[in-house]
Amino acid sequence: MQNQPVLGIDIGGSGIKGALVDLAAGDFVTDRVRIATPEESTPANVAAIVAEIVSGFADQMGDGPIGITIPAVVTHGISRSAANIHKSWIDAPAEQIFSDHLGRQVVLVNDADAAGVAEVKFGAAKGNEGLVLVTTLGTGIGSALIYRGVLIPNTELGHLEIDGHDAETQAAASVKTALGLSYEEYVPRLQRYYETLEALFWPDLLVVGGGVSKASDKFLPKLNLKTPIVPAHLRNRAGIIGAAWLAVDKVENPDRPS
Repeated sequence: MQNQPVLGIDIGGSGIKGALVDLAAGDFVTDRVRIATPEESTPANVAAIVAEIVSGFADQMGDGPIGITIPAVVTHGISRSAANIHKSWIDAPAEQIFSDHLGRQVVLVNDADAAGVAEVKFGAAKGNEGLVLVTTLGTGIGSALIYRGVLIPNTELGHLEIDGHDAETQAAASVKTALGLSYEEYVPRLQRYYETLEALFWPDLLVVGGGVSKASDKFLPKLNLKTPIVPAHLRNRAGIIGAAWLAVDKVENPDRPS
């Protein structure tokens, strides 16, 4: 991994964030910049905001790649879905769109995958050489599966069908908020979700991120699992850090499938 700071950008449904990352330390070397996601979040409109963020770091960054996350499945630079962004992203050549707009090499990754990689490389799962399953509980449920430090991308485990329902419609943090559930009422939903993940994948470690993880002491100890389950450490920094790491990894390993 290179020593020069790398720009990571995290595109969300409400905000687009960016910061320069020191990949030796696994942390920001600048303050995070945030600009609201445009109401009509088309590729052109989002790329314009990303360009504005990049221009703000132009004097501090080298000529290396930029890592960008997007709330979508990404295969070979193509965005295959669109969660909380404009539907015109579906099957768009998203990586090329950003690269053309910025005039720089871009590596585009799924947002949950980026957060998961950051937790394995620098956060709650650092040093774990087994199978790590990272989930983010938010509007939906994001997931990242990493085996012996290598990402298995685009797992989309928030959409597992459990008891006849899409899992995230029952266990996402947004459901807790929408239904006004107490943590005592929320725990059985999480128990059903995580015991299913455990039975299907038998991970060595489960990591739980998303805003609700700040209150992890109110629900994680109440889950009855065989797998250790811990809160994420990097929280809202994870996507940016993971994007930066994955961008450099892709450049240094260009023949590895993506």
